[in-house]
Amino acid sequence: MSHIVKTQKMVSGGDCLAQINGKNVFIPFAVPGEELEIEITKSFRDYDLAKIINIVTPSPHRVEPFCPLYGICGGCNLQHIDAEYQKELRKSILKDCFEREGIKCPEIEIIYGSDKNYRSRIQLTNGGFNKKESNEIINLENCPIATAEINEYLKNTPQNERPHGRVHLFGDERICGDSKVIVAEERERISREIKVQGASSKRKEKLRLQQNRHFAGTTLNENNRCEVEISGKKIAFDVQGFFQSNLEVLEKTISEITRNMGGRNVLDMYSGCGTFSVFLTDLFDKVCLVEHNRDAIVFAEQNLSGTKHESFGLSGENWIKYSAQNYIANNGDFESVVIDPPRSGMEKEVCKWLCHSKIPQIRSVSCNPSTHARDAAFLVKSGYTLSKLFLLDFYPHTAHIESLASFEYTE
Repeated sequence: MSHIVKTQKMVSGGDCLAQINGKNVFIPFAVPGEELEIEITKSFRDYDLAKIINIVTPSPHRVEPFCPLYGICGGCNLQHIDAEYQKELRKSILKDCFEREGIKCPEIEIIYGSDKNYRSRIQLTNGGFNKKESNEIINLENCPIATAEINEYLKNTPQNERPHGRVHLFGDERICGDSKVIVAEERERISREIKVQGASSKRKEKLRLQQNRHFAGTTLNENNRCEVEISGKKIAFDVQGFFQSNLEVLEKTISEITRNMGGRNVLDMYSGCGTFSVFLTDLFDKVCLVEHNRDAIVFAEQNLSGTKHESFGLSGENWIKYSAQNYIANNGDFESVVIDPPRSGMEKEVCKWLCHSKIPQIRSVSCNPSTHARDAAFLVKSGYTLSKLFLLDFYPHTAHIESLASFEYTE
């Protein structure tokens, strides 16, 4: 059974909202303001999921997707919308998240770059891309959102000659050295047997441990090391670890984060390989880095060699419990904080500590608008003013939203 609906706003994830008899329906590949004929694909108590059967009245912002694999590949989900309007939709979603937390937003600015050939990092599975919601592999020789360097690799390396398994590639003209594409050597699952303590001689029990070395973070495999030049600074990282994949927007974001900053002491919380700290060392007498992934800290130490800094291979919570008080006693109060937490947002202890810290400046970067807004609400209730909010448009043609918020202590 089909239904005629008119789409309302776009929600997080990129689906558009409509209603049938007061019940919310979420529709992928739609545009706000369209009249559509839809069919329900899944029904739940509070909402339904649907697919488009026919576009009755298209939005003026609907365009023909430029990639022949759009809708088949599991990557982009907004290519049916013109690039400029996409930015406004992502901005609207970000604003909704903050306003739901009771925060009055300043005018949201957008930091953006090219909308094609921007992505320096991709992941291949058995030499290709995964189909949308499937384990089936798509062979390809070109990805319109990937950099020219990655596409050169895809064009010149047949699928059967590409590494097997799940493999990360990083390719960009900013890579230092002759090779402009780094293909990661993937970690393997290693099985080993360990005797159970206390087992009798007749009963030699063994415990087989599956050690999965494929985890979020970095490794010290030299073959996976990549070094890029960002705004005149060389930054090394591991291709399998996290590093931003839109380097054009990253450069602009760093410029905004460090604007009007400087002083004696700054905290880089969730510092990763020290991407922000590399620039903060030019502005502050000393930088304190906190990062739970100690492999990432090794890269940070390389990147900050010769600068005055101190690194802690701890979670934010443990740094606050065991190290923060002594660090401040020895180095003085922080004048600024740059914080870039995971999707789950700040750890509770970190957020609580920041709220009571009265540190004059906080620059908060996030890859999840919902948790960013949640944490921002705690800061605002504790005397901070949200002075600026930016949509960081790292991933055009997707619904992924990253943001930068500037807070100043006002009480």
